[in-house]
Amino acid sequence: MSVDRRKQIVEAAGQSFALFGYKATTMDQVAKLANVGKGTIYTFFSNKEELFDEIMGNLIRDMKLVADAEYDSDRPFFDNLNRILHRLLEYRERHQLAVKMAHEVRDMGTPMALEGLRKLESALVGYIRTKVQIGIDKGELKPCDPEITAFVMIKLYLALATEWADRSDRTPLPKERVAVLIQLYLMNGLAAE
Repeated sequence: MSVDRRKQIVEAAGQSFALFGYKATTMDQVAKLANVGKGTIYTFFSNKEELFDEIMGNLIRDMKLVADAEYDSDRPFFDNLNRILHRLLEYRERHQLAVKMAHEVRDMGTPMALEGLRKLESALVGYIRTKVQIGIDKGELKPCDPEITAFVMIKLYLALATEWADRSDRTPLPKERVAVLIQLYLMNGLAAE
């Protein structure tokens, strides 16, 4: 039985980045975790940045699969939006690498960790942008800039689902309440009729 060294290295690197962060991960640690010589890593990846890009690409692909599993073309747009964003937020909060990168950016401002988070956000905006365009094409949404709209929707969802409770005097909003608020602000609007 042949051992897939590349896969072994990627899994070990993912574990190391999730445990120690980008800055503290070394190729020596990855080699030790993968049970390979350091030189073996360099047969597949020229440096730590390239290895990190591979890990982030895998995370983005996994998040897309999670989102795709929630999407149902027969459901209304805002139902899909809430389901997708809720599942992606759950996934991100459970995925050690995403959590570690967010902490590293907050605590140390590591440029590569910041770049990794930007790639995640960009992929998420791109994904939601395509769903916004589908909503426009189906007549469920007014004509709008799908990318800006996706960005605003994601930021509003994150603000309600996570940032609202960042202060100690606020309790987290349940996902059902977030869904109602998303509908109020984005679907119904605040203007009195």
